[in-house]
Amino acid sequence: MTTALAELAGALLAGQRRALAKAITLAESTRPEHEQQTQHLLTLLQGRAGPSIRVGLTGVPGVGKSTFIEALGVLLAEQGHRVAVLAVDPSSARTGGSIMGDKTRMPQLTVHPNAFIRPSPSGGTLGGVARRTRETTLLCEAAGYDVILVETVGVGQSETHVAGMTDLFVLLTLPNAGDELQGIKRGIMELADICVVNKADTAPRAAIRAQTELRTALTLLTPHDAPWRPVALKASAVTGEGIPELWKKVQEYISQVDIAAKRHQQTAGWFDELLREAAWREFRERTGPTRMQEVRRAVQAGDLTAVQGVEKLLSREAAQV
Repeated sequence: MTTALAELAGALLAGQRRALAKAITLAESTRPEHEQQTQHLLTLLQGRAGPSIRVGLTGVPGVGKSTFIEALGVLLAEQGHRVAVLAVDPSSARTGGSIMGDKTRMPQLTVHPNAFIRPSPSGGTLGGVARRTRETTLLCEAAGYDVILVETVGVGQSETHVAGMTDLFVLLTLPNAGDELQGIKRGIMELADICVVNKADTAPRAAIRAQTELRTALTLLTPHDAPWRPVALKASAVTGEGIPELWKKVQEYISQVDIAAKRHQQTAGWFDELLREAAWREFRERTGPTRMQEVRRAVQAGDLTAVQGVEKLLSREAAQV
């Protein structure tokens, strides 16, 4: 297996698309042996990826994320960039399946030789991103993709997790942003590095008004000592208006912000998140489902408060260590 992984790593570094698809499938598997193989593969690839720009994009349903990403992706691919799109589809809470329709909404980018699109189910993961999106990003970079576009499920409080794995965060809104902003969480606005009023061609005056309102909101939310002052743009994925201007702002952001320091901080946060997941998994295994159900029923019945229930489980766990 070690030889097979070494061959896969070599094919990845050579930029072979089939090898990248195979590696991502391995990374997305939840089987323990596949998780171990993925970590071994990432170790083989460590330090061998070229420079890249990671961009997160989000927005309410209907804002035109996929169309916008295709317009941006085609522009960059034509300029010689190798573009990877990680399009995360929401998973059904009932069946675990997802529609995976992003490729059908990006017909030009799908067939472009400089582009790679990977639709993945979110699997119910908080933050609107697939469970292994971080690993997938590293694999794409090792395969030579220098622009990684992460399309998230939609706007919500947990959606802010995307900021923990990308260099900058783009929020797409509609020309009627005045009403839409009422439904956008403050945390999303505070994390946005660039806001774009998409579909500006459908209502030009409304788009200008929305852009002005966004600028005001971003000014109020941005600390005075921030290394980057978020900007508000307007664009149309259909006509191409504003797409080059957006990429220019992305490049300005990269030149002004210490990306290496930001990624180091994100890696530390990733470690903390994985540690919490591992600790919770180990706790459940050591405690056992029967004992956890007993305490849960006692809490539901009002015999214990929620805090007392947790303390009861933790005290028993401590006694067994």
